Amino acid sequence: MKKYPVILLVAAITALLPNVPTSVRAEKPPNVVIIFADDLGYGDLGCYGHPTIRTPNLDRMAAEGMRFTDFYVAACVCTPSRAALLTGRLPIRSGMSGDLRHRVQTRNSPGGLPPEEITIARALKTKGYATQAIGKWHLGHYPQNLPTAHGFDGFYGLRWSNDMEPAPGIPRGATSSLNPKLEWWRCTLMRDDKPIEQPTDLHTLTKRYTEEAVRFIRQNRKKPFFLYFAHTYPHVPLFASMAFQNTSPRGLYGDVVEELDWSVGQVLNTLRKLKLDKHTLVFFTSDNGPWLVKDLVGGCAGLLQGGKGSTWEGGMREPGIAWWPGKIKAGTVNRELACSMDLFNTCLTLAGVPIPADRVIDGVDMTPMLLGKGPGQRNLMIYYNGDEVYAIRKGPYKVHFTTFAGYSKEPPEKQDPPLLFDLPHDPGERFDIAAEHPEVVADIQQELAKFQANLVPGKRQY
Repeated sequence: MKKYPVILLVAAITALLPNVPTSVRAEKPPNVVIIFADDLGYGDLGCYGHPTIRTPNLDRMAAEGMRFTDFYVAACVCTPSRAALLTGRLPIRSGMSGDLRHRVQTRNSPGGLPPEEITIARALKTKGYATQAIGKWHLGHYPQNLPTAHGFDGFYGLRWSNDMEPAPGIPRGATSSLNPKLEWWRCTLMRDDKPIEQPTDLHTLTKRYTEEAVRFIRQNRKKPFFLYFAHTYPHVPLFASMAFQNTSPRGLYGDVVEELDWSVGQVLNTLRKLKLDKHTLVFFTSDNGPWLVKDLVGGCAGLLQGGKGSTWEGGMREPGIAWWPGKIKAGTVNRELACSMDLFNTCLTLAGVPIPADRVIDGVDMTPMLLGKGPGQRNLMIYYNGDEVYAIRKGPYKVHFTTFAGYSKEPPEKQDPPLLFDLPHDPGERFDIAAEHPEVVADIQQELAKFQANLVPGKRQY
């Protein structure tokens, strides 16, 4: 009999719970999925103007969310770009910037992402997030540098690019082949810090990554999760699964990108089916621009000049699509300046994690811009090539101090006087207006001097 008042009290509280405002009851922070392509160009998606590559899932994602016109990554090649996204810091600060001789980490690199760096995954773990890295890592291949040492509960993918484990006797020009052979490559597929397959069947890589991503989402649907889904493709050599081979009007490159689009659709459909879509931010972008010197197995930067390896717009301006039904207004085209480093601040803010105060964070919070509650907070974009600043954009204007074609036999060219472009008027960077606006050049030169005066580079990791 003495238990009855307690039982009645519990029943009364339970009955009242549905009437408690959602903002009070919903303690679970939102899920976050970052889908990161490799070497995808600004002009490679249907919603960014490609005439023959069919990307219905990404097009729908853009129609239901926000598509950025001026979204940048922090470097023009793989390794530094990935380090910047995960830490919110320019790669020069973590020693992950490289130089023109060692642009990305290789199998011979002695270091990797330093253990003292705070990744998005490590920060979100403090709020009870399940964390998973799927796909290409390329931030160090020793156990102390792998995802499982940087806040990720698990890792399923390759330690570096798919061209970094060639078989003996590989023919010259194999990475540019429109008919690549599996026997030319001996890639190692990893589970956490253990190899599980070598050579890896590169035809099935996108499909298996996607199955792993769907499995992770299903297994963690009742807790907050962070999924870093970094695709291997369309980095060369290109391989597509049987269902996508010889199906795209764009040929092999189109086959691969259309399979990536299918993969995005599988992730979004899983979130919809599990009724997690309104509680999950999904962001899609790529690590750098298209590898133009690879000809037909390389991508397209649209009307932008340059590609991978250069600090022209085509090397660092990327497709950027944010999706969060019920939170992000459908069909929004955002023309404000934003960067992959901003995802660090945004993820931490959404999870209620304080931004680290013991180090310089170069990212800014995109939450007000994404949710339609305020303008963007970024007005400056610094274009690094290796460990040197090649260009700076401030507002609509971009100054080039040094130019470089990317993967070229010609050396970088110092620009004295610097070049100036008005990007909204001239996104292809064709018309130098420095002579007409010396005050703009002087102002951006002052920004460079101020930045460099306070810069403390990290220990080189290459």
